[in-house]
Amino acid sequence: MDGMTDQRLAVIVLAAGAGTRMKSRTPKVLHSIAGTPLIGHVLATAQALEPAHVVAVVRHERERVAAAISELAPEAHIVNQDEIPGTGRAAEVALDALPADFDGDVLIVSGDVPLLDADTLAELLAAHRAADAAATVLSAHLDDATGYGRVIRASDGALDRIVEHKDASDDERAVTEINSGTYVVNADALRRSLTHVTTDNAQAEKYLTDVIGVLRGEGATVAAIPVAEAWLVGGVNDRVQLQEAAARLNALIVRGWQMAGVTIHDPATTWIERGVTLEADSEVLPNVQLRGATVVRSGAVVGPDSTLTDVEVGADAKVARTDATSAVIGARASVGPFSYLRPGTVVGEDGKIGTFVETKNAVLGAGSKVPHLSYIGDTTVGEGSNIGAGTITANYDGVNKHKTVVGSHVRTGSHNVFVAPVRIGDGAYTGAGTVVRKDVPAGALAVTAGSQRTVERWVAANRPGTAAADAAAAAQAATDGDSAP
Repeated sequence: MDGMTDQRLAVIVLAAGAGTRMKSRTPKVLHSIAGTPLIGHVLATAQALEPAHVVAVVRHERERVAAAISELAPEAHIVNQDEIPGTGRAAEVALDALPADFDGDVLIVSGDVPLLDADTLAELLAAHRAADAAATVLSAHLDDATGYGRVIRASDGALDRIVEHKDASDDERAVTEINSGTYVVNADALRRSLTHVTTDNAQAEKYLTDVIGVLRGEGATVAAIPVAEAWLVGGVNDRVQLQEAAARLNALIVRGWQMAGVTIHDPATTWIERGVTLEADSEVLPNVQLRGATVVRSGAVVGPDSTLTDVEVGADAKVARTDATSAVIGARASVGPFSYLRPGTVVGEDGKIGTFVETKNAVLGAGSKVPHLSYIGDTTVGEGSNIGAGTITANYDGVNKHKTVVGSHVRTGSHNVFVAPVRIGDGAYTGAGTVVRKDVPAGALAVTAGSQRTVERWVAANRPGTAAADAAAAAQAATDGDSAP
């Protein structure tokens, strides 16, 4: 955490479990909160300690989990756990991946504890080293410890052993201090003690927790350090716990941005992923999701009812009731309400995307506007142009996409169709209802609408007896009366 690699530290991340309680085709550790898989949060926390080695143990859906780990932490060494079950066996195969002469400390953490932070782990490691302990366990106190391994202390308060819930007696189950599944163990002590751990228990697994009893029996120093807040070590085993962890993390993220000078009107309905950046004096209204690598600059207002994914929002821009992905919104631009910005959209400074407008691979120059009811795709628009209501760029011929180029200071009429590929020159105008199939020169007016034909008394002749015919007859009678001498 000081920029220097801790050559005496290795981290083992346990990611071999099946996670059956998730009832999912997706491996448990690959379920996401705040835009990152559970194991991604754990790996990031581990990396913050700057260890010399990171080893991840996989088993269930090993190829899929390994691929995700390689992307999240390319420096991590990935090992496969064999058919011998248990966390003790996972630690064994991970130790084999470390250099044979590594005799530092091994931090072991589960891949499903996304809220565990680097400060807590650093404190655990410091306490372990200060006590010159062979092993130190991070524990927690729970009102309901059902299902957790219990931390059993000796009469003098020292750590005696850890007993898994299924193996615990009634008296042991009454203990509220639990094992969090996070440990620091001296590498040599871990190698030595694991050779004495068997699968003779209720689950027929090789328990990592049995290492504590072995080391205690040798007379080595072992300790349990309670965490300040139990939620920090909460694992995710089902969809309820996934949501609870997501909500807890989101609350921390939202509070962090508020403390950094961002106005967030309704934290309960605002979801911000970890990769998002918000500048001071930006503002987030209710019912907003900010995802991916979204950036919101100072003075910008986002919301209400908006979802932005990998979007850059410029200073003092306004974005309301909008769904946008991989887009850039320039300074002082206005987007929404009810706008849909698809990937490749760029709205220039002081530009406008208005009500019920969809854009895709569309670049609008500074001050250009698409105010309402339009689809603009594969299009470049120059500066200061106005696209009339109901305009469509017909960019797809059934096989290929084609580009429309609209120049600067162009004014297009309502209900236009631009049949790509086509160019509208600088300063050109188009009339209402125009279908543009050919390039329009700069400064020209393009009009394709034919002359209007009106058939008098058509309704009376073709729709007699209808409400329309009755209304028309009444209007005609009034007109005839007004024109009588």
